[in-house]
Amino acid sequence: MDLITREDAQVSTPLKTPLKLVVILASNREGRFGPVISDWFLEQTVQRLDFSVELIDLRAADLGTHLGANPAPEVGAALAEITPKLDEADSFVVITPEYNHSFPASIKSLIDWHFSEWRGKPVGFVSYGGMSGGLRAVEQLRLVFAEMHAVTIRNTVSFHNAQAHFTDEGRHKDPAACDAAATAMLDQLAWWAQTLKDAKVGRPYVG
Repeated sequence: MDLITREDAQVSTPLKTPLKLVVILASNREGRFGPVISDWFLEQTVQRLDFSVELIDLRAADLGTHLGANPAPEVGAALAEITPKLDEADSFVVITPEYNHSFPASIKSLIDWHFSEWRGKPVGFVSYGGMSGGLRAVEQLRLVFAEMHAVTIRNTVSFHNAQAHFTDEGRHKDPAACDAAATAMLDQLAWWAQTLKDAKVGRPYVG
């Protein structure tokens, strides 16, 4: 019997439209380690046929902390670019460090400028930091996203003492465990994203 290769499967197996995944890099600090983590995570999504992926880097979009009916011109310009991407997304992954036992103000501003864009969609987390690996930031973000009517994914990916585990070139020194954790989280994210997307076709979310 001939073996079916991955390339054959791509041609012969009908696929649904890939789910739109928006990856949000939350840190906007000088000297941040976040881009190393986001580069690693984006590599985990390359071979997946179930997602089309776009990165939003909050360092490049300063949304400020003052929320008003009429945002400042620079904030309005940033929202004009970001909001449609969030609205069209089927799922999200937030990549966050932990600052003082919590998450960065940049991700809170992004969340607070929006509401309906999060509703009825799943959110996964990749965190990094010192001993806690950013997990306290994730636990607090779960509470915030619950208020937005989003569904947070049980499995996470966390990097404890993150900088010690990557080379100067940004490669993980022993990637087996973290790669497996990313696969498990993305599998759960894909299930929830497709399930919720299908459900909303027949019965729009009423939150």
